[in-house]
Amino acid sequence: MVNGDRDLGSYFLELAWLGSARAGIDMDVDEEEASPTELNTINCSGGFLVVSTDKLSVQYTGVNMHGYDVGAVQANRPAPVKRLVYYFEITVRNAGAKGQIAIGFTTESFKMRRQPGWEANSYGYHGDDGHLYRGHGKGDAFGPTFTTGDTVGGGINYATQEFFFTKNGVVVGTTFKDVKGPLFPTVAVHSQNEEVAVNFGKDPFVFDLKAFEAQERTKLQMMIEKISLPQNISYGIVRSYLLHYGYEETLNSFDLASKCTVPPINMAQEKSFNEQENMYALSQRKTLRQLIRNGKIDDALSILRESHPQIVQDDKSATCFLLHCQKFIELVRVGELEEAVKYGRIELARYFGLREFEELVQDCVALLAYEQPQKSSVGYLLEESQRELVADTVNAMILSTNPNLKDSQGCLHSYLERLLRQLTACCLKRRSLDGDQGEAFLLHRVLNSGKKIKC
Repeated sequence: MVNGDRDLGSYFLELAWLGSARAGIDMDVDEEEASPTELNTINCSGGFLVVSTDKLSVQYTGVNMHGYDVGAVQANRPAPVKRLVYYFEITVRNAGAKGQIAIGFTTESFKMRRQPGWEANSYGYHGDDGHLYRGHGKGDAFGPTFTTGDTVGGGINYATQEFFFTKNGVVVGTTFKDVKGPLFPTVAVHSQNEEVAVNFGKDPFVFDLKAFEAQERTKLQMMIEKISLPQNISYGIVRSYLLHYGYEETLNSFDLASKCTVPPINMAQEKSFNEQENMYALSQRKTLRQLIRNGKIDDALSILRESHPQIVQDDKSATCFLLHCQKFIELVRVGELEEAVKYGRIELARYFGLREFEELVQDCVALLAYEQPQKSSVGYLLEESQRELVADTVNAMILSTNPNLKDSQGCLHSYLERLLRQLTACCLKRRSLDGDQGEAFLLHRVLNSGKKIKC
């Protein structure tokens, strides 16, 4: 909750600090998860199988005197979870005496002398009967049998929390995944001369994994599109965004365009958001935003001192600090370094020693140390996003002076942004309920990818 001008300013000061912390970091790059690459020759039932030297094929060498004489082997790593789908394949080189070959997923504690699916917390699709085994020795009818020459795959669909299995490039069935912990791709052989080769993705899969992932994303999008929303609600959301940030000219063009739609948008009906708050000082907010975006900080300060003196009367406020920093930055931008030094000694010096301002002051001063500051570690200060941050701060502070203000949160975020924040929170909560498995939801990536978010 935001209470008072100091808290408002501190919010934007924190955003500025985050800009410093993230400088030089590519926010679109996720930490790469280690994926399975080979079979684990240490944790396997070695007395009944032989793993090839490349650790990508396995052959049963026992005589199969007992039901527990299974040759099972896991991958060297568990299936990665930060993705939409994980998948691997085996190709049956030799079905052997009985074709008792299995593919599936098991936990780390799985007993390696058992078929996947025969023990709790394991799942397996078996070639001799085509059954699916889910944690006990009795299988369920599932798909066709498989034998020499067949390629069979096992996958985890994290979006639906299901296992799926394929044969020769075609999905044969799915089953609900009720295990949350790490799962290892697992293969098993169980009769003499059975041999399979494993593909963890080094070679192209027989199954079209990319097409499957695209299909799953389409299903998710169709579910979203089926949600019933009031007609033209997106119009009101966009309009409130333009009002909130003072984009007056764009707003006028937007309203004009809405009159030309077929059928025309009912203006009275769509103005359901609290426009009284967002209309407050609209022209002034528009002018100040344009000045700050053009680097004319002195002009912006002049207007603020005349029209909203309460915002800049405290020289030690976060708003004044960000404006003075931006003035310093603009001088560096145009190469007026001597003026920047003089300005810094007068205006920025008062913030030295104040902990909440210290890091940003140091970054501003550091701009003077580089011949090409835009390419330095503090170059983020010269980006347009820094101007936008200062403009957003001033915009919020003016909105906070509205005597009719009912919701202080409205100063910080438009309705559109609040909806996106709620969307992000819901997606993160849903992922946590799935054991933090599945693709991470990154809103900035969705927006920058050009994909449409259906309102």
